[in-house]
Amino acid sequence: MAKFRKAGGKKLPAIGTSSLPDIIFMLLFFFMATASKKEVTSRIMCDLPTATELTKLEKKSLVQYIYIGIPRQNEQKNHGVSSRIQLDDAFAKSSSEIGVYISQKREAMPEKDRDKMIVALKVDKETKMGIVTDVKQELRNARALKINYTANQRK
Repeated sequence: MAKFRKAGGKKLPAIGTSSLPDIIFMLLFFFMATASKKEVTSRIMCDLPTATELTKLEKKSLVQYIYIGIPRQNEQKNHGVSSRIQLDDAFAKSSSEIGVYISQKREAMPEKDRDKMIVALKVDKETKMGIVTDVKQELRNARALKINYTANQRK
């Protein structure tokens, strides 16, 4: 037996879209508030050396940067003109602060990534090797054995 249907049939009610902009902005603000962008203000003059054989790092969240170079012009009055070590946004008083810095950064990382932490050294090409050796020795003492030197591509 066949069923008889009316010509008009049942129509679905229209979907209310008046709250859609509110939902979109709420999601936008949520992602803006929860996303963190790691930016460090460089307080040193860092003219990186050039190299031909460079590899790009895969996971940048595993990288912690240490800057070594001469303070910028506006910083030289307070910090002198000799090479200094910058950890995040502050100058280190000595290379012995690196161990504490590395342990703090390692503790802030997820436990599964702690062994994969890479320390990238951004060193001015005019910096004396003595300060770089001191930094590398402190990194060795802190068990941060994956060290990367940052350089620009040679053209």
